[in-house]
Amino acid sequence: MFADMTDEPVTRLAMDYTTIILATNGPVATLTLNRPDALNALSPQMLDELADAIDQVEHQDTVKVLVVRGNGRAFCAGADLLFLERAFDNPSGLSSYLERVNKVFFRLEELPMPVIAVVHGFALAGGLELMLACDMVIATDDARIGDQHANFGLMPGGGSTQRLPQKLGYQRAMDLLVTGRWLSGKEAEEWGLVLKAVPSDAIEGELETVLSTLRDKSRPGLGFIKRAVQHGQNMPLKEGVAFEIQSFVQLVATSSHPREGIEAFKEHRQPKF
Repeated sequence: MFADMTDEPVTRLAMDYTTIILATNGPVATLTLNRPDALNALSPQMLDELADAIDQVEHQDTVKVLVVRGNGRAFCAGADLLFLERAFDNPSGLSSYLERVNKVFFRLEELPMPVIAVVHGFALAGGLELMLACDMVIATDDARIGDQHANFGLMPGGGSTQRLPQKLGYQRAMDLLVTGRWLSGKEAEEWGLVLKAVPSDAIEGELETVLSTLRDKSRPGLGFIKRAVQHGQNMPLKEGVAFEIQSFVQLVATSSHPREGIEAFKEHRQPKF
């Protein structure tokens, strides 16, 4: 795994988790979905553990990037169908489950650091929606990615009707949503749905290539960039630029890192963040 590619010690956190694994390797945290027998389906317990783990990551000041991945044959095959079937007779329980799903996805989007999904095997329905809540995606070229709710008389409940059009545009989003078909990792790269698709034996090296560019960055700087990009997607251009200016000033006012960055530039050295 990529964690073995650096000299930083790997620390496994929160050993009482049973459906996920959270570990840190220097400035990189890795959150691994760990229900391989269920293709990492999103059970209520997993959602609660994910929410707790995301809070842990946010409050570790040394962490600058979060990697999300899955154990076994899949990234995530979606909702826990056994739970979902029982919830059909309990609309309030179904609503509560979907609110928990979306709480986790919004928390990932709100984390003040880049979140990278590493996708192999299946990323379907809720698994696709989890992927969409991440900032960047690296996938194996044979991964199967799609929203198959329509194949079973369902509709999305984890945000893909909203996020897919932002990522792909209206027509391609509708294509995936109403046909329920899958894209390979390679096709998803061609569509712009993933950043990079590579053979399965190359995915750890590709992940390390991305992580190597992030480890020495400023966490406040990364967080402010992410927030400005996200907010700007929902603003007219002039309002977005005004928000960017406001963010720039706030970053300088609240962090010593911009000053250190300028000093390092003047002294022809790497900044120390």
